[in-house]
Amino acid sequence: MLRVTKMHALGNNYIYINHHEQAVDERALPQLARAVSDVRRGIGSDGLIWIGPSDRADLRMRIFNADGSEAQTCGNGLRCVAKFAWDRKLVHRDRFTIETGAGVVEALVHPEMGAVRRVTVDMGPARFGAGPVPYTGSTEGEWAVVDVDGRTFRGLLVSMGNPHFVCFVPRVDEVPLAEVGPRIERHPDFPERVNVEFVAPRGRGELDFRVWERGSGITFACGSGACASVAAGVRLGLLENAVTVHLQGGDLSIEVRDGRVWMTGEAVEVMTGWYHEPC
Repeated sequence: MLRVTKMHALGNNYIYINHHEQAVDERALPQLARAVSDVRRGIGSDGLIWIGPSDRADLRMRIFNADGSEAQTCGNGLRCVAKFAWDRKLVHRDRFTIETGAGVVEALVHPEMGAVRRVTVDMGPARFGAGPVPYTGSTEGEWAVVDVDGRTFRGLLVSMGNPHFVCFVPRVDEVPLAEVGPRIERHPDFPERVNVEFVAPRGRGELDFRVWERGSGITFACGSGACASVAAGVRLGLLENAVTVHLQGGDLSIEVRDGRVWMTGEAVEVMTGWYHEPC
């Protein structure tokens, strides 16, 4: 049996396992992620997050999508890791560091009545173009141009440590996300696949947002995608430096400051219990 915790941030939910409490063979994590994510035979989640020791930071996290592939970083997962660590006294300060596959980030928890409900994470700088984001297709100025079934999609390539293709559209609810999301994610022009965002500014301080996440599909929220989208909007002159992003699961506050992207939002624990691994 394996002790697990289910958490979500704006409905983006993962199963968390604490290596400090119960050692797990890291080679088994991709298979375990697929098993626990299965909504019918497992627990049901967008993936699995492992929390363990780091020689570079206060904590280390590894993120596995529902299909077992490993992601470099996850904004919503980072906020939940920060809450998990502070609530369980794995850290003893309100500000601490977390190692991810994309590097070390800083988290700041906001305790309320002895528990953490909101977390701010310094997601680092946004990087643009086909260098930071693996892409082999055509471009029009800054725009990457992707053709899918006779439709052309233009988006900015943004890396937050993981790859994003950010498309600005008039209305996010008019995009057939379940149809085009997987086709863009696995388009041959993206040799390492890509996260796909469709966004629509509401003035200069708000942004509507929908996402198809690499390895997980449609999710209620994507923190790194929200950061990438705001950074893209600021770069294009469409958004101010401080923006409220409206995701399906709720709102995130994103600020571009001193060349870095800061994200603030909720982190929620759903349950802790025992998972019986399949024989």
